[in-house]
Parts: sequence; structure tokens; C-alpha cells
Amino acid sequence: MKWFLVAALVLALTSPIAAGSPKNFVFHDAPEPVPALQFTDEAGSPQTLDMFRGKVVLLNVWASWCLPCRKEMPTLDRLQAMLGGSDFEVVALSIDRGGPETVKKFYAETGIQHLATHVDATSQAGFALVSFGLPTTLLVDPLGRELGRLVGPAEWDAPDMVAFLRSAIALREDGLVLKPQKE
Repeated sequence: MKWFLVAALVLALTSPIAAGSPKNFVFHDAPEPVPALQFTDEAGSPQTLDMFRGKVVLLNVWASWCLPCRKEMPTLDRLQAMLGGSDFEVVALSIDRGGPETVKKFYAETGIQHLATHVDATSQAGFALVSFGLPTTLLVDPLGRELGRLVGPAEWDAPDMVAFLRSAIALREDGLVLKPQKE
């Protein structure tokens, strides 16, 4: 049992999450519930965030008319290509009023190939998440709780960001993700 505690401590101290989060990423003191969000997929079928339970989710609220979002989306696409799978998913949630067709057109124009189409044409997700700007990105644990968020654009496929997210994925068991130590 002692070796397990020592191993856990070493992991906690060497984890990029424990060492510090990416610039502008704000962790909550404790995981917070994420409001029930309703959106549609590419075919207009209803979806919810609960459909991604069991995975670490990077929920990005964006719009095709948002210039920082347009610049950020290819980095999210590359991140999904690198890390997406049974343990992790980028859920790029568009609030475009034009619905799935607007998102599909944007994806085609910008070469987005790995992100699924998720749309909230009512923009209610932004209000429910108390989002103060676009893009807003939440890190959600496998139990559906918000661990923290970043408001504004980020380079999601940068090496430090990928290392940060890999650490979150590695520590996903039991919905556990370490937060950085306060300086």
C-alpha cells in the first residue's frame, strides 16, 4: 500500500496538470456540475453532453462568424486527430443560427476533418454555461463535471497544451484530475 501512495505522489508532482495549467486556463476549486445542454448533430438529431460520459471532454463553444474561433478551430481539429478516441473527445459546439449547414460549410472551407458537427442554433448553451465570450472552452471530467475553463482562443495542438490534456486523460479514472498548486 505504501508503494501506491509514493507512486501517486510522484505522479502528482510530475504531472503537467499539477505543475501548472496552460495560460489563461482557470481551474475551479472543486469540479462543478455542467448544466444540461441540448444540441444537434450534423443530421439534426438531438444530442446532450451526457452522451460523452466516461470520456474527458474538451467542450468548445464557438461560432463561424467569430474571428478568434475561426483561427482556433484548425488547432482543435488537429487535437482531435491526435487524442480523440475512447478516453477523450473534442466537442466543438457551434452557436451558429444557420444550423448544421453553416458548420458543414465552414468545415469544408477550412479543411476541418476530425471534428463532429454539434450545433446549438438557439445559443442557449452560451447562456447556460455563463460564457462571457467566444470561444469558451471547458474541460469536463468523465463524470460530466467542469474542472475549469479557458475564455478566448488557444493553440490547442501546441506541445504544452497536448501534454496538459494527455495528463488529464491519464488521470481520468474515477473522474479524478489534479489541479495545479496555487503559487
